[in-house]
Formats: sequence, C-alpha cells, structure tokens
Amino acid sequence: MESGLEERARRVLEACRRAGVRLALAEASCGGLVSACLTDIPGASAVVERGFVPYSNGAKAELLGVPVPLMVAHGAVSEEVSRALAEGALAHSPADLALGETGIAGPSGGSEAKPVGLVHLAVARRGGSVVHERHVFTGDRAAIRRATAARCLELLLSVVERG
Repeated sequence: MESGLEERARRVLEACRRAGVRLALAEASCGGLVSACLTDIPGASAVVERGFVPYSNGAKAELLGVPVPLMVAHGAVSEEVSRALAEGALAHSPADLALGETGIAGPSGGSEAKPVGLVHLAVARRGGSVVHERHVFTGDRAAIRRATAARCLELLLSVVERG
C-alpha cells in the first residue's frame, strides 16, 4: 500500500478506536480500495464492520436499497446516490458511521456534465447527519482511484474527529 494511504488509514483506525466507532463502507468506484487500505493494518477488525462493492446499479439497489428511480433521475454518479449508498450501508449493518462513494474512474464513461475523475463522497452517522463532498480528480484510472481513496479516508477522519 502507498505510504500516504497507509498513514491516512492508520489515523482513521486510531480515531475510530478512540471514539468507539465502527465503520461500514460502500465503495462503488474504488472497488474496495478504502476497505483494503484499512484492513491491511492489523487490528482493523475492531473498527471495520463490513464493506460493500456495489459496482453495478443493480448491486446498488439490491445490496443497499438505493432506489432505481433515484439513479434514473440523477445518475449513479451523483450526490443523491452517494448519500443513499452511505445510508444504505448503515441500514444494512450495525455500524455507527458509513461511507458511500461513487464516481467515474475512467478512462471512458465521462461526459461534459460528468467528467472522468468526478466523485461524490458521503459519510452518514447513525441517527445523525450526512456529510457530502464533490471532487474532480485528474490522472489515469489508478491515480483517480488512489485520490478518491485518500479523500475518503480524510473525510472519514474529519467526521470522526468532529464527533
């Protein structure tokens, strides 16, 4: 694992342990990279409750209850779907905090309205609010996925530290 991702993952795990927070992760475009970063570190099972890789729209609906009409209306890569992924991960787990991420890693699949590198991230807290971020990362597919994973870890850390 890249050292920058490893350091971020360690910080997330430490903050979650201190706060008594368990995580669920729904990674549509990263394909489980955030989960892999966290679970590469010994002791991650104290924090990581479960992960979902709902790559297809069917999986988003079937595994996490993302409404098909929501995906039709806004597209799979949207704020609304990232929020629904995070909320679905909470609904389908006993976790305290859930990440939902969706994006276009490329090299194809982008458009003028939704370019390659566009990602939507959401973190939902059980019984609380949902934080959303939109980013457009640059580079090749691997670079976009790494940048997305890094920002997911940073967002999780900031939400945990805010309490």
